[in-house]
Amino acid sequence: MKKILLFILILCASDVSFAEVFKWVDENGGVHFTDDIIQIPAKYRPKSEKMEIIETEVNTKKEGESTPKAKGTTPGDRFGKGEEYWRGRVEEWRKKLSALQERVEAIRIKYNDLTERMNDSKNSVERATLRMERGLVKNEMERGKAQMEEAKIMLDKKIPEEAELYKAKPEWIKQ
Repeated sequence: MKKILLFILILCASDVSFAEVFKWVDENGGVHFTDDIIQIPAKYRPKSEKMEIIETEVNTKKEGESTPKAKGTTPGDRFGKGEEYWRGRVEEWRKKLSALQERVEAIRIKYNDLTERMNDSKNSVERATLRMERGLVKNEMERGKAQMEEAKIMLDKKIPEEAELYKAKPEWIKQ
């Protein structure tokens, strides 16, 4: 009986943590966190990252006291990601948006060209072929516009919300 009590006492006295946090990114660029790897869809598991949990200390400093900073350290968000990470994320989505805008513009020009060719054509078979091709191009243009909208949402809403959640500095994501 004494051995069991001693074992329980040792367990209670020790500061052991078994928590694990996993990070994964979906096809839309949305970042997700979970403590249960089973909740990550199977297709994202190979690319998921096991995160280190950083314990925070209770702030015991009195008003007016300054906190000493270690030399060479850069303040980061709650997970240690700093300004470079957040600015890089914003820049990556800006580049995606710019590329999508260029792609949609090129598709729009192709769509207009097919419309002109279809209107100028006197051959009904050729007109039907051009109409079908134009429909495919229109679908591609709509997909591109939807992807542009997703990129705008990432830049205007999701990244700022994520930065706020992880306590990143707002100026790190300014556009």
